[in-house]
Amino acid sequence: MTHVPIPSRLDIDTVAPTFSRALAHLDSATTAELDAAGIEPDLRELVRIRASQLNGCAYCVAVHTEDALRAGVAVGRVAAVPVWRESPFFSARERAALELTDTITCAVNHHVPDAEWRAGATAFTPTELGALVALVVTINAWNAVGVTTRAWAPEL
Repeated sequence: MTHVPIPSRLDIDTVAPTFSRALAHLDSATTAELDAAGIEPDLRELVRIRASQLNGCAYCVAVHTEDALRAGVAVGRVAAVPVWRESPFFSARERAALELTDTITCAVNHHVPDAEWRAGATAFTPTELGALVALVVTINAWNAVGVTTRAWAPEL
């Protein structure tokens, strides 16, 4: 198979190192919140994959797909993330997290409707919900950098 090179636009880590370090610290803080809330590793990766798909970040989709598989998420579940609404492979809790991911990631189109928020608030404790919001916001920030700069190339 021939790969098509996608040229990097900007090495953000080099030209904005303070920002890159701050984003890495945000990611660490998010992981600490997820750990404290007891959010499962497979759920974290499903959320990261979904937001990255919606944002079109090839690097993050590749990285988090690999992370999900390494965490033991079944290939079929990972492959079904784009069609999670039609798939039987996700629990009610995972569906609530994926719905929040879709809603928060696409908030520019419709904000975060009360119905979607209530569904998330029903499935998760306030601490868990806070950690999930932090996760979606953080992966969206990474995605924005990746899509804009193409700073990192995905690997298979």
